[in-house]
Amino acid sequence: MIIGTINNGRIQPNMTIIQEKTLGAKVRSDFPILNQEIHGKPLIYFDSAATSQKPLAVLERMRHYYEHDNANVHRGAHSLSVRATEAYEATRDKLARFINAASRQEIVFTRNATEAINLVAYSWALNTLKPGDEIITSVMEHHSNLIPWRIIAQKTGAEIKYIGLTPEESLDMEGYKSLLSERTKLVAIVHVSNTLGCINPVAEITRLAHGVGARVLIDACQSAPHLPLDVQKIDCDWLVASGHKMCAPTGIGFLYGKLDLLNGMPPFFGGGEMISEVYLDHFTCAELPHKFEAGTPAIAEAIALGAAIDYLTSIGMDNIHAYEEELTGYLFKKLGEIPGLRIYGPKPTAEGKGRAALASFNVDNIHANDLSTLLDHEGIAIRSGSHCTQPLHRLFDVNGSARASLYFYNTREEIDRFIIALKETIDFFNSVID
Repeated sequence: MIIGTINNGRIQPNMTIIQEKTLGAKVRSDFPILNQEIHGKPLIYFDSAATSQKPLAVLERMRHYYEHDNANVHRGAHSLSVRATEAYEATRDKLARFINAASRQEIVFTRNATEAINLVAYSWALNTLKPGDEIITSVMEHHSNLIPWRIIAQKTGAEIKYIGLTPEESLDMEGYKSLLSERTKLVAIVHVSNTLGCINPVAEITRLAHGVGARVLIDACQSAPHLPLDVQKIDCDWLVASGHKMCAPTGIGFLYGKLDLLNGMPPFFGGGEMISEVYLDHFTCAELPHKFEAGTPAIAEAIALGAAIDYLTSIGMDNIHAYEEELTGYLFKKLGEIPGLRIYGPKPTAEGKGRAALASFNVDNIHANDLSTLLDHEGIAIRSGSHCTQPLHRLFDVNGSARASLYFYNTREEIDRFIIALKETIDFFNSVID
C-alpha cells in the first residue's frame, strides 16, 4: 500500500511502498524459540526437516492439559478423565479430516512414524509374506523405512528390490515399473525425500502397485507438514507421519490404514487398553483403533498434536505449500551463485515448484560438519551428516552432506543472511587450504 502525508484531508503519496507481510513474517511471533540469539547472533533455524518448532498455541494446549485436565483416558467416569478423553479423541477426528481418511477408526496413534512402520511390518508383513514374495522400496528411503523391511525379509524369506534414481536424481519411475510383478506384495515409499527434496508421485506409484495386487505404505514425514494430503485420492493402504515435524511435540505420531486391512491385522503390542475381555486362558481385542494402542498413551502430546493441526489448518496447507515454493525458488537461486557447491536432488523451477523447501549440499574440499559448526557460530542452525539416508549418500560416494531445510516461519531475509554466512565460511576454509 502507498503511504504519504495528509493535506486538506487527502493523502499525498510519497511513493513509499509497504509490502504486505509474508507468511513467514506474520507467524514469527507465534514461535517464541525463534526470538533468541545463538553466539550473540539472531537465531536462524534451518533444520525443520529434522524437527519443526512449536507455536504458542501448541505449547499452551499441552500446559492446559497438565494444569486442568490431567487424568488417564478411556478409564474413568470423573470429569477430568472425561475431558482428557474428549480432547484426546478429538485429535483423532482432526487427523482424519486433515488427511481425508474415510473413518476416524483408520487413525492409530503411535509414538512416531518409525513405530507406525514397525506396526505394519510386524503385524501385517510378518504374518503375510513368505519366501519368494517381494518388497519394493527405494534407495532414497530414511532408515526407518529400510531397516524394518530388512528384518522382515530375513524372518520371512521375502526379497527386497530397490528403485533407483534418474540422472536428475529423482525417483526412477520407469525402473519402478520394471520391478513390479505378481511377486510384489508391498511397496514402501517415501512421499518427499528428506535428502533429495523430490516429491514422489505417490498416487501413480499406488495405482501401479495395486495393478499387480501389492499393498502400499507411504512415509509422509516430510509431506504431512508441508503439503495438502488426501489418502483417499492417493489410495494408499497405509500412511505414516510424525507429529514433531508438523509443529506438534515429540513422542506422538500416527498410522493411517484402510479399515479392512486394520481389522485383519493382529495387535502389535499386548496389554491394557487394547483389549475387550480378558480371561486367564484367552482375551478378545478392542475395536479399532484401540486394538493397536496398548497402555497409557502420550495423552498430552496427542492433544497438542490436535492443536498443531488446528494451527496448520488455520493457515491453510495450500498457503503453506505456496509460500514454501517461493522460499525454495529463492534459496536455490542464491545457492546456485556459489561456485563449488553441489546440491543433491532435482532442480526446482524458477518459481520453486517441483521439490521441497530443503537443500542437501556439499562444497568442494570442505566437510559438511565443519560448515555446520562454523555456521552455528553465526546463529544459523543447519543439519550435517547422513540424514538417516546412508545408502543414498553411499550411492553419491560421500559420507554425508549439509542440509538447509525451511518451513513456513522462515523468510527471504534469513536466506540472505544464510548465504552471506555460507560464503564467508567457504572463503575462510579456502584461505586455510590455500
